Amino acid sequence: MTTRSTGTDDERLRRWRLVLGGGAADGTGRALSGTDAAMDGALAALYGGTGGGDRRAGGDRSAGLGASAPSVARWLGDIRTYFPSSVVQVMQRDAIDRLGLATLLLEPEMLEAVEADVHLVGTLLSLNKAMPETTKETARAVVRKVVDQLEKRLAGRTRATLTGALDRSARISRPRHRDIDWDRTVRANLAHYLPEYGTVVPERLIGYGRASRAVKKEVVLCVDQSGSMAASVVYASVFGAVLASMRSVATRLVVFDTAVVDLTDQLDDPVDVLFGTQLGGGTDINRALAYCQSRITRPADTVVVLISDLYEGGIRDEMLKRVAAMKASGVQFVALLALSDEGAPAYDREHAAALAALGAPAFACTPDLFPEVMAAALEKRPLPMPEA
Repeated sequence: MTTRSTGTDDERLRRWRLVLGGGAADGTGRALSGTDAAMDGALAALYGGTGGGDRRAGGDRSAGLGASAPSVARWLGDIRTYFPSSVVQVMQRDAIDRLGLATLLLEPEMLEAVEADVHLVGTLLSLNKAMPETTKETARAVVRKVVDQLEKRLAGRTRATLTGALDRSARISRPRHRDIDWDRTVRANLAHYLPEYGTVVPERLIGYGRASRAVKKEVVLCVDQSGSMAASVVYASVFGAVLASMRSVATRLVVFDTAVVDLTDQLDDPVDVLFGTQLGGGTDINRALAYCQSRITRPADTVVVLISDLYEGGIRDEMLKRVAAMKASGVQFVALLALSDEGAPAYDREHAAALAALGAPAFACTPDLFPEVMAAALEKRPLPMPEA
């Protein structure tokens, strides 16, 4: 019986060859040419290790993009040609981590060649203090592009979700006719249904409070700006700007490492907020919470959101006492281990367990879930935590 090679088998061998990198050990026996060889070259420059290879000239497949900005710029152009945007972003991050290319991002021509995403913004912010003036304008343009994309994705749903939550939290028991919440009123009065008339006689009316320009709730975003929290800082800045644009919410944004910086007065522009951060350094959660606690004027109407991996460098027992005191005063306290699209972060499990014992469970939160978490906190409902 003869075995016939199919197009599917050939494609499978091609993919394995690109993954394994060539050489006798890969077992595919497949040679590459044209675009496939160019793709293999781009992958080899980043992920290649020692050992035999057949990349173009047939030499060893070894990682390296060279020390010059032009070679890196060419490589960035290649990967944008051969791979989709989501893959390009991963390869850029790996290049920065594996090959130490962060300093090359200080050159304007390099920034113009990269695919902008949240992680690139985090890298740029960590380099902010070392960035020459000739690069800062380009860097701000890159950050602005990412921020605008995030606002477009998140702002509308966030405002709609939180406006609904604020309206529901302002229900009154003696509403005017136009303010009656008929759906809830009917459900609350089902015991008074009259079958002979086919109707419900409402003994208790439930309505929304009339629209008001007065601030209904206060939100304090307290964000850890240590290096591991870069993506969370970016998202928190965008959400802070969105919340600040809502008249019925008074929003405060506080970032911290071992020092505490209040960036509330810059919330009209999240790019200014981001360039006001200082990624890296230690962590003193207790000091940050002490500052936030000192700014709370209406505990029962306040939500404090701590965004941190909880690796506390300050006084642990004092930190927990502050959380307990805020909750006892009526503050809704939310602890997020991360605010990003990444998976489960590394965090201090002992501190997370201690917060959970105080009734403040700590969990990672995606940007898409954040509006629901905030709505639940504003309405004093159980938080919609993701499944473990």
